[in-house]
Amino acid sequence: MNLVIQSPEPLGAAHVKPLIALARGSQAQPIDPYAVRILDANPAQRGDVEAYCATHALDCAFVRPRLALSDFGLVAMDMDSTLITIECIDEIADFCGLKAEVSAITEAAMRGEIKNFDESLIARVALLKGLDADALEHVYIERLRLSPGAEAMLGAAQRAGLRTLLVSGGFTFFTDRLKARLGLDFTNANTLEIVDGKLTGKVVGEIVNASVKARTLRETCEHLGIPTSRAIALGDGSNDLEMMGEAGLSVAFRAKPVVRAAADVALNHVGLDGLLRLF
Repeated sequence: MNLVIQSPEPLGAAHVKPLIALARGSQAQPIDPYAVRILDANPAQRGDVEAYCATHALDCAFVRPRLALSDFGLVAMDMDSTLITIECIDEIADFCGLKAEVSAITEAAMRGEIKNFDESLIARVALLKGLDADALEHVYIERLRLSPGAEAMLGAAQRAGLRTLLVSGGFTFFTDRLKARLGLDFTNANTLEIVDGKLTGKVVGEIVNASVKARTLRETCEHLGIPTSRAIALGDGSNDLEMMGEAGLSVAFRAKPVVRAAADVALNHVGLDGLLRLF
């Protein structure tokens, strides 16, 4: 396998020799100032490599040699805390003084401690009842930020011919705007009910939970005429695991431990453009 090592800072040469030794690799090829590819790495050494990288705030990934971005046809992304840096529902709740309460539920759900995502979402949205819908626009303009490397990653994927899917347990108010802003091909998310300019505390229609995310990826691949093995899926929370399990390459981005453990690749320190250095 190839072993790709990445750093958010220029990668010091002092790390290369010990990593070649730990991985039982043959040689190192620089990718750019922030990354190096070690050839002929032994994936049986994953534990030692991961321990070294964790100590030095590096990201590591064992990948198949000659793997190309153009081998894939779809990149599917979670939104909150993946494509963007915030959890939108937590920021909306801040406008009615309930951010701490809602954030605690969100965090527990993403860690996999709350097994019923539908119930947790319904409970959180219910707390927003009566909030002026203008709060959504304030969150989008004032607080929503793309994750580091998001635009570079998406641009490269689009140039390589991949289609893009944003599938979220969050809300269409935000996915629709990001679709237009970033030129995304497909989106699926939850719809907040708004009556007379205020949130009713309810979600309209089917809730986009873990199984719906996975189904959306499958249906999108079917629409594109490609197998799910040609999809890349990126996520951070436990409700992304089923979708990530359907994909040919699963990437945990600054994710919860349960997601990092299940993913093919974990990017804990670098930006979303770290995906590009794997190819």
